[in-house]
Amino acid sequence: MSRILSIQGSPRGERSHSRRLQEAFLTAWQGRDADRQVVRREVGRSPIPAVTEGWIAAAFHPEPENRTEVMKADLALSDLLVDELFAADRLVISAPMYNFGVPSGVKAWVDQIVRIRRTFDFDPSRPGNPYTPLVLGRKALIITTRGDHGYGPGGVNAHMNHADTYLRDVLGYIGITDVSVVAVENDEFGGDAFQQSYQRAERALVELAEVF
Repeated sequence: MSRILSIQGSPRGERSHSRRLQEAFLTAWQGRDADRQVVRREVGRSPIPAVTEGWIAAAFHPEPENRTEVMKADLALSDLLVDELFAADRLVISAPMYNFGVPSGVKAWVDQIVRIRRTFDFDPSRPGNPYTPLVLGRKALIITTRGDHGYGPGGVNAHMNHADTYLRDVLGYIGITDVSVVAVENDEFGGDAFQQSYQRAERALVELAEVF
């Protein structure tokens, strides 16, 4: 059985292009096999809380087995979100570009799931790279929309893309390196340029649904 964890990052509902593309992809993917499951985690319209001082103290406690009840409560949501990630073998994130980065709900989700001793480990005594990714054997798809154009690799605005590029880095850090990106550009301009970009994204997602 295959399972997708779907992170829905847009704060918009039906008007969200990234959300609509994501749902079309999930429907196509799930329709190919009755045993396929999709678990949805809404972070755009039901935001994830930011980490707190208590969260940080609990996450970095040197003896996790001896955390206090208060510490356990501070990490309860994070534990749930990390468990959701480990329970899936595929990850799909819809994240429109906001001010060159990801929406705040997506960033908050990232902060909750990038956890020492849960999704990565750190040993300063190990020579070379002291970091070890712990979320292995999974693949991911990022569906993003951009108001302008040229944010893809080699584009005129690629140096300002801190959205899907950031997510690639974060996912790679915890061990998910098989990452596909499908993007729609010219969202704010509309017209033929946007329609053509949207249609290209639709076609790319149909193809991905067959192999993802």
